[in-house]
Amino acid sequence: MTAKRHLPVEDDTELDMTPMLDIVFIMLIFFIVTTSFVKESGVTVSTPQAQTASQQENANIFIAITAAGEVWIDRRPVDPRSVRAIVARLHADNPEGSVIIQSDAEASTRMLVEVMDQVRLAGVEGIAIAADKSGE
Repeated sequence: MTAKRHLPVEDDTELDMTPMLDIVFIMLIFFIVTTSFVKESGVTVSTPQAQTASQQENANIFIAITAAGEVWIDRRPVDPRSVRAIVARLHADNPEGSVIIQSDAEASTRMLVEVMDQVRLAGVEGIAIAADKSGE
């Protein structure tokens, strides 16, 4: 009769989580670095209708002008004279981006021109005025 030898069974097997955590952190860093942050205006305005309105790409700064003449950038009201400094700072974060001005249909043209002038003085040439596409 032959003797049977039993090998001890190891119950304490471990699963190494280090490679999975490395991959998760690398993906997290990748998404943080490649994310383009959009600076919204923070207020809803009634934009005018236009038949030739088109979708703008690479817009990352939104400026809103309300019917009362208030200027909003990044969800807070700002003084129209400080638009240049704020836009210059935001544009430095994403130099390829452009600015979209969301002017209310009842806002004064003087305020729109003043804001556009401040944006151009900040060094941004890509400026668009928001409009809703009207049906024909």
